[in-house]
Amino acid sequence: MKKSKGRTGRKRRRKHFLIFFLFLVNCSHKLEYIKLKKWLKDRGFEDSNLRPAEFLGTGRGLMTTKALQAGDLLISLPEKCLLTTGTVLSSCLGEYIMKWKPPVSPLIALCTFLIAEKHVGEKSPWKPYIDVLPKTYTCPVCLEHDAVTLLPEPLRMKAQEQRMMVHELYVSSKAFFSSLQPLFAENTETIFNYSALEWAWCTINTRTIYMKHSQRECFSLEPDVYALAPYLDLLNHSPNVQVKAAFNEQTRSYEIRTNSQCKRYEEVFICYGPHDNQRLLLEYGFVAMDNPHSSVYVSSDTLLKYFSPLDKQRNAKLSILRDHDFLENLTFGWDGPSWRLLTALKLLSLGADEFPCWRRTLLGDVISARNEQQTLNVTAKICQFLIEETQHVLLQISQLKRSKENLKTHLALVEALHLENLKILRRSAEILCNLSVATT
Repeated sequence: MKKSKGRTGRKRRRKHFLIFFLFLVNCSHKLEYIKLKKWLKDRGFEDSNLRPAEFLGTGRGLMTTKALQAGDLLISLPEKCLLTTGTVLSSCLGEYIMKWKPPVSPLIALCTFLIAEKHVGEKSPWKPYIDVLPKTYTCPVCLEHDAVTLLPEPLRMKAQEQRMMVHELYVSSKAFFSSLQPLFAENTETIFNYSALEWAWCTINTRTIYMKHSQRECFSLEPDVYALAPYLDLLNHSPNVQVKAAFNEQTRSYEIRTNSQCKRYEEVFICYGPHDNQRLLLEYGFVAMDNPHSSVYVSSDTLLKYFSPLDKQRNAKLSILRDHDFLENLTFGWDGPSWRLLTALKLLSLGADEFPCWRRTLLGDVISARNEQQTLNVTAKICQFLIEETQHVLLQISQLKRSKENLKTHLALVEALHLENLKILRRSAEILCNLSVATT
């Protein structure tokens, strides 16, 4: 008799299935995924051990039906399944793109294709893929104004720049969209509107894999490095895994191999890169909890609040920091204040008699015990200021969530970012407190 048929085996199975159902819902039975898998199979995709599922914390993703070891092949997606600019040129859009001057960018070509295929619905050969794409996104370009204003300062500026960039892309492409009128019964202005372009842009920005293509004369000089990869793009990001991903010229497939282990029925992750949470939110529209790459940025304005405007060397110090690129990327991380932040503060803390030694400061030399202690004191004050500022923003978010139901999803995302920042700042405050005790 097999051991698994005894009482212990039954208990183990019950426990296993309880955990299984607590953490995921298998979505393989859903019609849209059945159609997608059939569509992929018709294009040469061999069924893998990955299944679509809904997970607690990460939402939709892929689980593995067998234990994975480092080096195992996660997925191999044939070239015929990839959506590239080559796909676009072989469609009815191709002749319009090839004769349009000035040439459109590879990005606009892909955006146009997605909008057109989504519009034609049942007639689209790409419908099974279009149907499983997100209907909405949470990139900053899609966030409501009230949510954007509550983002940390560096990210807020980048979010506004992203919004302007997508708007300019739309305005500059309107004439090209109008040229496609012969292809559609409806007015192209209603098909290729701003909200359609925003959706298409977010789809490409958040879901494409890097795949370099040769330059074509019918496109502008911007790099043609995009490929949408159906099914593969259901894999979520984790900063704690490593994978090898590339197009295999021999098999003519895009392949991903894992460098990590993964238990049966667990979610399978890939890594989009060593990005902090501000970058993840800006580019992909999500925040990763306990992200080891995360940091809290300190603006130059915050820095200068703690130094007297009466300091005669103040302007000279600022000029040195600016010339040596020490006014950007000043951060607190899980291991405390960054070397760049401490170096900038050490230079600003130099006394009049110490200022001639500023070059040594940039090299990391200790100038004096007084300079070291003042630097730690100012760093601790900045850290405390940012903690209080973050707590205030979290209070604002909490109040808005109660009064604006329609913003709950957007506000929850911004809240997650600030909560992660608060953990980092509190950790940094502890480190600074220990350093201060050690030096006194």
